[in-house]
Amino acid sequence: MTPSPSLAAAQSQGTNTLAQRYQRVRDATLAWCMDLQPEDTVVQSMPDASPVKWHLAHTTWFFEQFLLGRWQGYRPLHPPWNYLFNSYYQSVGPMHARPQRGLLTRPTLGEVIDYRRHVDQCMRDLLERAGADPELTPLLELGLNHEQQHQELLLTDVKHLFSLNPLKPVFRGRAPMAQEGRTVPLRFLHGREGIVQIGHAGEGFAFDNESPRHRTLLHAHAMANRCVTNAEYRAFVEDGGYRTATLWLSEGWDVVQREQWSGPLYWNEDLQGEFTLAGEREIDAHAPVCHVGFYEADAFARWSGARLPTEAEWESAAQDRAVAGHFADSGALHPLPAHGDPDAPAQLFGDVWEWTSSPYIAYPGYKPEAGALGEYNGKFMCGTWVLRGGSCATPAGHVRATYRNFFHPAARWQFSGIRLGKDA
Repeated sequence: MTPSPSLAAAQSQGTNTLAQRYQRVRDATLAWCMDLQPEDTVVQSMPDASPVKWHLAHTTWFFEQFLLGRWQGYRPLHPPWNYLFNSYYQSVGPMHARPQRGLLTRPTLGEVIDYRRHVDQCMRDLLERAGADPELTPLLELGLNHEQQHQELLLTDVKHLFSLNPLKPVFRGRAPMAQEGRTVPLRFLHGREGIVQIGHAGEGFAFDNESPRHRTLLHAHAMANRCVTNAEYRAFVEDGGYRTATLWLSEGWDVVQREQWSGPLYWNEDLQGEFTLAGEREIDAHAPVCHVGFYEADAFARWSGARLPTEAEWESAAQDRAVAGHFADSGALHPLPAHGDPDAPAQLFGDVWEWTSSPYIAYPGYKPEAGALGEYNGKFMCGTWVLRGGSCATPAGHVRATYRNFFHPAARWQFSGIRLGKDA
């Protein structure tokens, strides 16, 4: 990769102006790529993942299309690239097939980096010229949060790619030894009961799918004080969890049989080691299990005599808590064990995205953004499930209690884990 600022330097820049915030986020993306070779950035490991080079170009295309393109005088640097790097915005125009992004050997990585530099300079000029435009700020915030989403996807996609290489290459990240001591005792903490409000309240940035704020009814329930650990999940595996059809939803059992799942993604067959962004390491029994899909989370909860929390239960528990935890900025790039008071919720933010039992659907009164940006979230409200809280690959400051992530129930390459819930 072309040298770029270190991640720490990119994150320590000032935030006094829109231009500084823009450059800080953009530099952070390149900083994650510093240790990659050009060959690493081209390959696509599966249809759900994208090559690093595509992430770098698509996030740049987003600013070119939705910000620079709205102000007169700008012409796309490479008009044919609109087809290559459009993701799913049908109202903008046709796009290259997602499963074939790994075939795009051209443009080269160097040309994509030059493209980023060109768009960054144009964006700096735009922000200097039109920074006070009331229409610009919300679009810029959307673009920056979109880029941060792709920073996390870049990390998870690289991890999947490297895991398929027999050499098991190291990307980055510290690989702490298995933690000594005890796991924080598992306790169920009673949640609010009755009518509560969830959803974005209107202050600060949020995606459109987090609104409107609305009332919902919570029945008597409790949520675990921490995430499910590797040791607890290993007990499920060793008890025949992946061989017991009655624990699984029908579609989940079909996937287990078809894909021959026998444990979380990246676990070794001996259930002792796992692949991480820092290479192979011993499984830490006390750390949260990760890289499990919704089907696995649901089966484990059933085996445990519990269930998954609803997203309303989760948000009700998290909305009064500080957004603090192990995020990508910590450098670990792997979930860490819980610590602290067992009578207080831990790991609500960071470490692993937590599957909920809630399908990803519209809130009452939801209205997508007007125009092409309305395709950002709303059209995916079918067949996916909500996850909450962020992960160890999420940029710090990117998530909040109302943030709604969503993936298909069989998806496992994200840093997704489990927090148990139950009726009280």
